[in-house]
Amino acid sequence: KELDLQGESLLQFYTTNWEHYRFSSKVTNHFCSFLNRHWVRQQYDSGRRDVYEIFTMAMKIWHLVFLQPLNERITKACLQLIKSERENNLFDTQWIKKVIESYVELGFIESSSVPNNSHQRTSEALTIYKHYFEDPFLQETERFYRLKADTFVDNSIIEYLKKVAQLCDEEVHRVHSYLHPSTLEPLIKKFGGVFICDQLEAIYAEAKLLLLDAEKYSDLALLFKVVSRVPNATIQLQKIVEDHIRQRGIDAIERIHGAAINDPELYVETILEVHTKFSKLAQEIFIREQGFTTALNNACCKFINNNAVTRAAGNTTKSSELLAGYCDALLRKGSKAVEETDLEETFNQIIVVFNYIEDKDAFEKFYKKLLAKRLFGQLSASDDYEKSMISKLKQAYGFVYTSKLRRMFQDITDSKNLIDQYRTYCEKNKLDNIVDFSVRILSSNSWSFSAPPNFVLPVEVSTYQMVVLLLFNKFPSWTVKRMQDETQIKVDLFLQVLCGLLKNKLLKCAEINDDDRKDLKETDIKMNYNIEIAVNYKSEKIKINLNVPLKLVEKKDIEGVHRTIDDDRKMVIQAAIVRTMKARQNLKHELLMQEVIQQLSSRFKPEIPMIEECIDRLIEKEYLERQSNEKDVLRYLA
Repeated sequence: KELDLQGESLLQFYTTNWEHYRFSSKVTNHFCSFLNRHWVRQQYDSGRRDVYEIFTMAMKIWHLVFLQPLNERITKACLQLIKSERENNLFDTQWIKKVIESYVELGFIESSSVPNNSHQRTSEALTIYKHYFEDPFLQETERFYRLKADTFVDNSIIEYLKKVAQLCDEEVHRVHSYLHPSTLEPLIKKFGGVFICDQLEAIYAEAKLLLLDAEKYSDLALLFKVVSRVPNATIQLQKIVEDHIRQRGIDAIERIHGAAINDPELYVETILEVHTKFSKLAQEIFIREQGFTTALNNACCKFINNNAVTRAAGNTTKSSELLAGYCDALLRKGSKAVEETDLEETFNQIIVVFNYIEDKDAFEKFYKKLLAKRLFGQLSASDDYEKSMISKLKQAYGFVYTSKLRRMFQDITDSKNLIDQYRTYCEKNKLDNIVDFSVRILSSNSWSFSAPPNFVLPVEVSTYQMVVLLLFNKFPSWTVKRMQDETQIKVDLFLQVLCGLLKNKLLKCAEINDDDRKDLKETDIKMNYNIEIAVNYKSEKIKINLNVPLKLVEKKDIEGVHRTIDDDRKMVIQAAIVRTMKARQNLKHELLMQEVIQQLSSRFKPEIPMIEECIDRLIEKEYLERQSNEKDVLRYLA
């Protein structure tokens, strides 16, 4: 009679008998525990493998006598009920759950070869479950959904994905409800193979369109959710996202590059706007999945180091220069940002951009140059903010990177303390006629000040303007040519100084009208013009600022930084080459190039011609030589 049972009735019959048999076997095993502990163990230790504990033997008998003849019918009944559920018909899932549990437990018990060992849930222990149920289940699943997929193809990609996502959620729920957890991975793989793999090209094309419209990001999240269930399917999606972010960054800078090349604030804030937008996308839509975070980082690194601004400047260090300039604008006195907001969050954003910059050595040079001007000229808005920014750079790139910056701060502090001690000494000793002055004692290897160009100083040491003004202690009138000959200041620099003094009306020139002085340019001053001191000069201001930065000096400062960057890089590259060759002794030219690039890429991206030049220089210095029989192999000379 039992052999005629079908469907749910068959499963009920099987599970009821299983539970009764299992209970009886456990009771029998319990009152035979002495036999299990002693005789069975003794026989097993003597080498017999046909002796089992009572419970294990009972399970093997069940498997052999009951399950083997009926397993196909039982599994078929389970699959019919699952198909019915997929077609929205309800049934009591407990019977399938109990069948699955019996399959799993039988496998665990039979895989235990040593009595009294705890049963480990290994793949070997799941052999019965996988053979009797999982394999037929996956085959039936593929057949069922192949037919289902054919009915979906006429929908739009998004509608298609919505239906696929719903079905996938149902399958996941099914596994969690009454199947073994190990089935989830192969089931999702099979499911993705049916619904996703054949549609990937269309899905990727849809992803490109969805990225263009922020209002459709919810659809993009759905697309990611479905595609992420298929192994390796997100790799191409990550590439699409990376290309999109890179292009958006390039386009954003292209639109403002004319102004941004000389406007650090516009440049950096444009970069941050792009990063913030797509960082939110990576977090909210792609759930901070590592592959998409990497795509964001790669894209930002590419467009920050190679864009319309860097191409117009002719070098990738322009990004480093503008970022340092942005920091300078924030940290100087008079900065609106200092007055209006807390800069800590802004500093964090600066570090975000800093981490993407390839030429970190160039940033250090520019930052140090501008920090020196702020500290020396007492132009910093806040010492606390200066220290905070240096601290964040230290956290981002290490102690050594910021050592000179911290030393500069210490020099200024020590100088202030020295002046205070001097004033205290003067007061204590009641010294009169004390000159109010300040000095800065600086470490030459930490500060980036360069020596000024040669010119003839008067007895009184002073600035360029004073050099010119003190000429009038000798004669009341000078030609421009004689003044330049006397001071020996370079012509273009001298004309800038003279132009500033004429604009401020400390000097006067008969050939230049007073109305024209406001717009006076260096090119308007001729070498034969006569210059006189303005004896009756008056001003309503208490202080007059004549120390306006000279264009030529600023331009030479930037050029000097670029020269020192190249010189320093050559030394660093040579050190890396020697270090590598000393360890390897012999190395192919190509492998040496790769090794050097890998060693230095975190600080800057070495250019191939510069590495070649450094190799040739080391060969000239007899640190290296080329093998006579293999010209592409280099040998280290001890």
